[in-house]
Amino acid sequence: MAKTTKRLTKARDGIDSRKQYTLDDAVKFVKERATAKFDETVEISVNLGVDPRHADQMVRGVVNLPAGTGRVVRVAVFAKGPNADKAKAAGADIVGAEDLAEIVLSGKIEFDRCIATPDMMGIVGRLGKVLGPRGLMPNPRVGTVTPDVETAVKAAKSGSVEYRVEKAGIVHAGVGKASFTEDALKQNIRAFVDSVVKAKPTGAKGTYLKKIALSSTMGPGVRVEPGTVSA
Repeated sequence: MAKTTKRLTKARDGIDSRKQYTLDDAVKFVKERATAKFDETVEISVNLGVDPRHADQMVRGVVNLPAGTGRVVRVAVFAKGPNADKAKAAGADIVGAEDLAEIVLSGKIEFDRCIATPDMMGIVGRLGKVLGPRGLMPNPRVGTVTPDVETAVKAAKSGSVEYRVEKAGIVHAGVGKASFTEDALKQNIRAFVDSVVKAKPTGAKGTYLKKIALSSTMGPGVRVEPGTVSA
């Protein structure tokens, strides 16, 4: 059993793990308890009333956080010719085609987001076993397979977050940094939850938003009352 550190024990002081707090209070608690020597990421976990084993209950999407993510996002783009030039001009960190595929297959993955033009999917399709488990496989449903690579790269760089429900029915993502203002964090959290709500699958029955929790990288979780997150 993992040992609880004194710092975490102290951080948990004053938080009732069984209670749901308003978004205002939860954000305040998370910021106050982010005391690590680095700028901790504020993370959200949303427990949904879905069973992702069924195709009609899969939840995935992408959302542009109004206050950004606060982190540097390295973007790789599979493109050729003019589209490759546009990707580079938009700020892509790595651009290529067959040569980039060879780099990925070698296990050298030095990027956080992967974008591809439709004509590159013949090459990218061979990389599913490598990119898929890392959540990096380009997908048209979330805008990472697109002929408009310029817009996609700029969105990824400016604060778009891709999400996908896990086996346990949980969606999680980073929604900013502890150094953000409370208002900036609340804007991002509301935008994220709103996107997840809009992505509600047709097969979802009963309560969709079951639980919401916030935490910082090294801090305790704080449960949030779903009704207070609505924009």
